[in-house]
Amino acid sequence: MQAFEKLGSFYLGKVFDLESQRRSDQYLLYDSKDLTTHAVCVGMTGSGKTGLCIGLLEEAALDGVPALIIDPKGDMSNLLLSFPELRAEDFLPWVQASEAERKGQTLEEFAASTAQKWSDGLAEWEQDGNRIAAMRDKVEFTVYTPGSSAGRPLSILRLVDLPSRAVLEDPEALNDYAGSTVSSLLALLGIQADPMNSRDHILLANILLDAWQNGRALDLAALIQAIQQPNIAQVGVLPLDIFYPANDRFQLAMRFNNLLASPQFAAWMQGEPLDVSRLLYTPTGKPRVSILSINHLNDSERMFFVSTFLNQVVSWMRSQSGTGSLRAILYMDEIFGFFPPVANPPSKKPLLTLLKQARAFGLGVVLTTQNPVDLDYKGLANIGTWFVGRLQTEQDKARLLDGLQGASTAAAQQFDRRELDELLSKLQSRIFLVNNVHEDRPELFETRWAMSYLAGPLTRNQIAKLQPEASVAVPDPVAEAVAEPAAAPVAAAATAAAPAAAAATAAAVPQSMNMLPQIPQDIAQYFLAPDRRANRLVYMPSLYAYVDTAFNDTKKHISTVESSIWNTPVKQGVLTVQWEETTGAKPEPDSLETKATPGASFGELSDAALKKTNYT
Repeated sequence: MQAFEKLGSFYLGKVFDLESQRRSDQYLLYDSKDLTTHAVCVGMTGSGKTGLCIGLLEEAALDGVPALIIDPKGDMSNLLLSFPELRAEDFLPWVQASEAERKGQTLEEFAASTAQKWSDGLAEWEQDGNRIAAMRDKVEFTVYTPGSSAGRPLSILRLVDLPSRAVLEDPEALNDYAGSTVSSLLALLGIQADPMNSRDHILLANILLDAWQNGRALDLAALIQAIQQPNIAQVGVLPLDIFYPANDRFQLAMRFNNLLASPQFAAWMQGEPLDVSRLLYTPTGKPRVSILSINHLNDSERMFFVSTFLNQVVSWMRSQSGTGSLRAILYMDEIFGFFPPVANPPSKKPLLTLLKQARAFGLGVVLTTQNPVDLDYKGLANIGTWFVGRLQTEQDKARLLDGLQGASTAAAQQFDRRELDELLSKLQSRIFLVNNVHEDRPELFETRWAMSYLAGPLTRNQIAKLQPEASVAVPDPVAEAVAEPAAAPVAAAATAAAPAAAAATAAAVPQSMNMLPQIPQDIAQYFLAPDRRANRLVYMPSLYAYVDTAFNDTKKHISTVESSIWNTPVKQGVLTVQWEETTGAKPEPDSLETKATPGASFGELSDAALKKTNYT
């Protein structure tokens, strides 16, 4: 066993002497407990930042520490390119043909030379294939591709599900969680909403809080229905329909429904649930390194996913017991745009929460960037370890020194700005300055050779090739939970004037929608109480009439009133209502409900039923 193989010590490289321009024989061992005060790694392209961070994650994997890796660029999937036998055929699928051509080699020759280069590089740093095998034995590496089936897809159906009990029992945490969730949802629609002034944001946050505080879980379909029929009478001191009229709410619901119905959005509904516990450990309890590759997403989709995922991590964190050791790592490979100094994108608040609170729960946050100017350094003052590589401009260096000074001040540590300025000016590729508040002084070191092959960003096709089993369609876990037999009964109810009750099979139900159809104003709308035993609930439109027929004969002193109930389906076509087709269900008026059951679907309403004049 090598001297650096110590549990809790991450072998990141060797101390570098700036005067002699040589690395020493002294190992740079980083105490894993120090990572609970978080770390940031900054360096320009070519500084060796990716190699250093992959090395850090490899060391954590060797210790059996699970990791959640947000990968906006595609580099971190290289963690799956580790080959214990270091054979040429292992490297062959991943080497670049253009690079082989530039060197005047065939692809096979270039793969062989790359395998030899990796074997030699590892040996130079006292590593070998056995260390790679040990790492792969300790953890399972998995690439997830939200919004794509290239890797393992992730489903966001449970996005607005109940948060953890710890969040539910903390009013401030619950408000933050609801606000961040709403910001994420609106970002997906391209709406940059101010939580204090946006009518959309305030309505949605109130809907979520009302549901969660009453123990009701929601999904996206139920949220769309709740927008149309909120379970709240007023917002602030204003009646709901004054604050946000029904017609306007319908337009917002339509935007969400269009998103949900879009074929492009279907990929977001497939796969494993976005469950932090499942991302950290396999069903058998093996630690997992989960790489969430989002390189294929556009900017609004990235913001939506990152902020949604960070919210889930906050909720998971608060459900854990406290610990002083490193329980897990949250790593983000480029925070440019997600943690700016002035703006407040949906990702910023949960990230700040994690930086302030995750230490107590043993969650180490590691952030990286090649754009040091666009960072909120006040927020980064909670970070204890700074890895700094070669920087591009003097402005970058000045901003970084400001951040280091803030972190040192927060830790009551001495800070020599001039000395650090000189050190940063002399950095070369793979030479990093580490400033750790748990150590006496900064240290220069050269990063060790990565065990994983650094092939550069992987495309979706390469990810699919890397994990061929992930390309197989993964059943939606939520759909599985509500799967029904072919002849399951369906509850039916009205979306026009009142409900109709009818027994039907799933196959007989006309095309249904997630949105409650918008009927004309002033037309009373009721819902038939559903059969709670039904596996699926679809409300079908019908016209309901409660008629009192009075008969008076003064000569014979006869006076009687006979009540009757009429309930007929509303169909497409010219004659949309035929009272002689009254269905078997004739509910009494006091048994009707004023709101639809959450999670139900709705049958299509005829064009004639959408016109107010047709009701007179």
